[in-house]
Amino acid sequence: MKTEKFAIGKIKLNPNNPRIIKDGKFQKLVKSIQEFPQMLEIRPIVVNDEMIVLGGNMRLRACQEAGLKEIPIIKASNLSEEQQKEFIIKDNVSFGEWDWNDLANNWSAADLDEWGLNIPDFQPITKEIDYSILDEIEIDDQMNEMASSVRKAIQIEFEPEHYEEAQELVKFWREQKLYIGGFLIEKLKEEKNKL
Repeated sequence: MKTEKFAIGKIKLNPNNPRIIKDGKFQKLVKSIQEFPQMLEIRPIVVNDEMIVLGGNMRLRACQEAGLKEIPIIKASNLSEEQQKEFIIKDNVSFGEWDWNDLANNWSAADLDEWGLNIPDFQPITKEIDYSILDEIEIDDQMNEMASSVRKAIQIEFEPEHYEEAQELVKFWREQKLYIGGFLIEKLKEEKNKL
């Protein structure tokens, strides 16, 4: 698929696009298009054969608001109606998460805000925390009591030829609700007593 330039008046907004950008964020998008129009060359608007937008509805609106006469598009002619609907959603889904630590250390908060990224308002803790109550509680005893009720694991090694059989047996006995650790200890004790 190749990028083509088209008169903005020939491209139609998609009335069924579920993604919207409102007010201040929309104005930031308009401003970013005015200041960095090359962005549209890098990420053109995607349309179907009827020139209805599949990807870039809000960018088209922002381009209209910015007064552009022509914009780059890619025509997705080979998509079925179902694929077009799927594309509309997938194009607007944000996968992944922001690495806030990287953003805080390597990017300007003002730039990020200007570019439309919602930055959480992390407020520093200003109230000093009183830890003195911890002196009155015997935490070590409570931690030991909690730890004593938690099951622990050890590693048991198997020769390669027994590994799959061991896995199947463990799975079987777990499904039977057998406490495998207790069972194994009893069997190992019996064998030790025979020595």
